[in-house]
Amino acid sequence: MTYFIVTITYILILAGIIIYKSKGVKNEEDFIVAGRNVPVYLLIGTLVTTWIGSGSLFGTAGLTFQVGFSELWFSLGAWIGILAVYFIAARVRRISQYTLTDLLEKRYSPLARLLGTLTIIVAYLIIAGYQFKGGGRFLSILTEGSVSVEQGTLITFLIIILFTVLAGMVSIVSIDIFNGIIMILAIVLAVPFAISGFGGWGNVVDTINEVSPNHLSLFEGHEPTWYIAIMLPTLMLLLSESSVYQKFSSAKDAKSARKAVMGMFIGVVGIEFLMCLLAVVGFAIYAHDPRFFLADGSVNAPMSEEIILRIGFEQLPVFVGSLLFAGGAAIILSTGNTFLIVTSTNFSRDILEKYFMKEMSEKTKLLVQRVSILLLGFVAYLIMTQFEEILSMAFISYTMIGAALAPPLLATFFWKRVTKQGGIASILAGMLSVVIIEVLNRSDVALDLGIISFPFDPKMVAIPALIASVTALIVVSLLTKPTAGERVAPFFEKE
Repeated sequence: MTYFIVTITYILILAGIIIYKSKGVKNEEDFIVAGRNVPVYLLIGTLVTTWIGSGSLFGTAGLTFQVGFSELWFSLGAWIGILAVYFIAARVRRISQYTLTDLLEKRYSPLARLLGTLTIIVAYLIIAGYQFKGGGRFLSILTEGSVSVEQGTLITFLIIILFTVLAGMVSIVSIDIFNGIIMILAIVLAVPFAISGFGGWGNVVDTINEVSPNHLSLFEGHEPTWYIAIMLPTLMLLLSESSVYQKFSSAKDAKSARKAVMGMFIGVVGIEFLMCLLAVVGFAIYAHDPRFFLADGSVNAPMSEEIILRIGFEQLPVFVGSLLFAGGAAIILSTGNTFLIVTSTNFSRDILEKYFMKEMSEKTKLLVQRVSILLLGFVAYLIMTQFEEILSMAFISYTMIGAALAPPLLATFFWKRVTKQGGIASILAGMLSVVIIEVLNRSDVALDLGIISFPFDPKMVAIPALIASVTALIVVSLLTKPTAGERVAPFFEKE
């Protein structure tokens, strides 16, 4: 009961903050980029909690339970991506567009913007969908099964929709500083208590060495291509993370955006390492628990994704476990809010406003944005029902965004020779390669094409997708006429 009371109380506090902040939303700029007046400390909080979502709490934790410390290669991709983003954060804020797709249009063409929008909408709806799925598991554990996973998923869907509709980006950045503090405090306390409760680090190591020694290694148990493939999705996603770019545009100025990136790096590295460590300890704790393994001895993947919450509910002192659950609620709500607002922004601005509803008042724009959140949230809910594992949803969505958008986006800042045709070809190649591979995998067709065969491991999809995107970008750009200087210049101005 204590877990339930603490979690619900925290959610109600967040709701109060959001309702209060929603009164200050007067126009589209307030709703989308929080009036471009977000200070550094709030921006750091919202950037960290955007990245550490259900994908981390469930998907990454489940991957750690399956492979051990080598999961850190998955996280390493994001850490490298954050450092790379540091060098373009100020440029993004200076250009002061609303969304990543604004940048694509400014550098390439309206068609590039449209294709980028469609890619983001599909991929981000998958990400929003697994926040609902994660919330369903969260509530089922919290209520000890009184609320089923399906009922919890519906409840999470309704809460996230309500939070997002009320105040948009204002609500997100307002609550994320609290979410970030709770999340960090919960993980920092959970790790030593979990280790101590199992008898110390020595017992953890001894147990894992008996069951699966490779879980303690960063470099053993996998083919070399596995490490590359596991790192690419998070690296490419971070480099083309539309919600991150949208939040750069929320910063007070370019200097603030750059400072926030370094704060994000420190926060994300710390939290992800501790979450990995906690899941490794969880593997030792539950190494002989039949709930986590199938009859053939392999890991029960969906169950493994609950490892951190199971530790919090079953292994930790009540005050630490309660804090961990409050942090879990923060993770799910913040990430769900962010990905719905970014998706609805792209849908309403890049499709509805641009092609169908060109003359709208500020009041109408806000209404359209909010209705878009409702409709797209429902679509995300339907997409979510087609998947069982959060991790598989993460790999598909991360790779789709990263392969389609990271190469043409980086080229806008680092390669003057890239052309609009090259950018368009890159987006199409990255997006379609992921879709085709997923369709062929779901068809259960055994197919060998020489360089690739099906069914294809979803964890490896980033390699062919990135190759297709970069090849299209370079080849088509070199075969087409260079872009006019006035279109290129804003992306290469000195700080």
